[in-house]
Amino acid sequence: MKFRLLENQFLPVDRAQRIGRLLVLCALVGVLAGLGGAFFEVLVEWARHNLLDGLAGYRPPGPGGESELFSHTDTPFRPWVLAILPVVGGLLGGLVVFWLAPEAEGHGTDAAIDAYHNRRGLLRARVPIVKTIASAITLGTGGSAGREGPIAQIGAGFGSMMSRVLGLSVQERRMLMVAGMAAGIGAVFRAPLAGALFAAEVLYREMDMELEVIVPSVISSIVAYSVFTMFLGATPLFVTPHFSFDDPRQLFPYFVLALVVAAGARVFIMVFYGIRDRFKALKIPAYIKPMLGGVVVGSFALFLPEALASGYGLVQQAFTGSVSPYLLLAVVGGKIVTTSFTIGSGQSGGVFGPAMVIGGALGGALGFFFQHYFPEVSPPLGAFVVVGMAGFFASAANTPISTIIMVSEITGSYKLLVPSMWVCVIAFLLVRRSSLYEQQLPRRSDSPVHLGEMMGDVLERLSVRDALGDKEHEPTITVRSKTSIAEITTRFIETRHACFPVLDDDGKLMGVVDERALRQAIGTEGLSGFVVAADLIERAPLLTPEDSLHSAMHEMVTSHNDELVVVSPDDKREVVGSLSRRDLIAAYDHQIQKDLEEQASQRRWQFPKLPKRRA
Repeated sequence: MKFRLLENQFLPVDRAQRIGRLLVLCALVGVLAGLGGAFFEVLVEWARHNLLDGLAGYRPPGPGGESELFSHTDTPFRPWVLAILPVVGGLLGGLVVFWLAPEAEGHGTDAAIDAYHNRRGLLRARVPIVKTIASAITLGTGGSAGREGPIAQIGAGFGSMMSRVLGLSVQERRMLMVAGMAAGIGAVFRAPLAGALFAAEVLYREMDMELEVIVPSVISSIVAYSVFTMFLGATPLFVTPHFSFDDPRQLFPYFVLALVVAAGARVFIMVFYGIRDRFKALKIPAYIKPMLGGVVVGSFALFLPEALASGYGLVQQAFTGSVSPYLLLAVVGGKIVTTSFTIGSGQSGGVFGPAMVIGGALGGALGFFFQHYFPEVSPPLGAFVVVGMAGFFASAANTPISTIIMVSEITGSYKLLVPSMWVCVIAFLLVRRSSLYEQQLPRRSDSPVHLGEMMGDVLERLSVRDALGDKEHEPTITVRSKTSIAEITTRFIETRHACFPVLDDDGKLMGVVDERALRQAIGTEGLSGFVVAADLIERAPLLTPEDSLHSAMHEMVTSHNDELVVVSPDDKREVVGSLSRRDLIAAYDHQIQKDLEEQASQRRWQFPKLPKRRA
């Protein structure tokens, strides 16, 4: 009785089972990503404690929301050791990556995006392990990189691996891969909503989202966040003063901030990929390149150590204005260089963290300027830092929506949503043709994932009658049952048909004769002179004018026929025409062109004509 009530009044049983299965799978991915994120976090902090702190005595402040997992050592600061660590880390990380899983190099998010669009959601099972170790080496030796890229690829790897173990479909594998990416980001940054939106938004360069993955991503992100915070706490990453937006005049300085972070994002992208391309062109073993990048990064330890490691502590200090604007500007330039040489040389790490630091430093420096020269309309200095973080990454990564939420969640403050939206959207519009993620596609329609879906939708709307067009009024080329093989051969030569309907003496369909049967008869020695059409008849699927082109394509694929006979719906033996694959594609192209013209006409502004003025 309960099952009937469920089926008849609330939810069909089969749909309830699918939803329940989806919940379980996404929750499992969330558990794996949450545990993986917690392990990755502890491993990175352990490496920093023993290498940066224990060997070099370098212990930069961290974000206010993170508690210290390990107590500081008594090692005095040794700049020369700090300069050597990125070199050693580059060599070790390069060996781990290029010997075990070359796809784990770089910032990781691009690899996950590429796997979604072009690799059917496939990531090798070893990728999460290799990425965890290599990224911990990079971050633990002072490399300028973040945790977003590694945890995105680690979570995506868990989703892909689990889907293969369970034998899921390609569509489900893609979905779980993106859900794993969302879960990892949502957990490590303690931003479950932003993690889910980021995973759906980062796949495309334009303001587009993969809507189908949002629900699975939300589920997995919530579970991963819950698992992660059980071990490491749920406090937001940064502790910020109380900010608010209550003066519309402040939109002007925020507009200037949008221009500044957009220009900075363009410079960052240009330098990042310029250095990456230079390293790719080097004719040396791939595992040596990260060590060379580490040489440049390590040199900053001698005059600007703030450009190494995460830099989150500098942002935390900038919220209260306790950092010099000159140091902030120096960190902007230094972070662009060290991040480009760290990740561009092949080391493993993310770009989200450095981008946030660069954006926050830019915002802080601009905030000092406005507070000094235009104090009456200037927002608080810390507000410039928060909004600068959001605007810089939103424009550099083409992810304005998720970044607005991300910065709000990691700072624990939603009072700056309005200026964040203002700056993020303006900066995104100025930089949207460039991106830190080169594997992003312009929009959903450009993804191979949706090519088949869109083609299926169009073919489902069209019928066989639409494809026949004017051919429906042309006489159908048929052959009689006693037609000789020589005449059939001539018919094939003179026309472009791949098959002919064979009719009996009453003009009713007996079957079809196609090129394959004809070639086989001609190749049989001694029989070609006695064979007639009736001897070559084969049974093939039949179509009616009312059938959709989608079903027609399915019949062609399953029967391995490039042309099918169309019969009357009232009499299956009355031939009304034939449909070839060429006719089907032509109808599809015509409909696509028609749809594009209609969309263009709808987007075109229509201004009413003004009445003519009388003389």
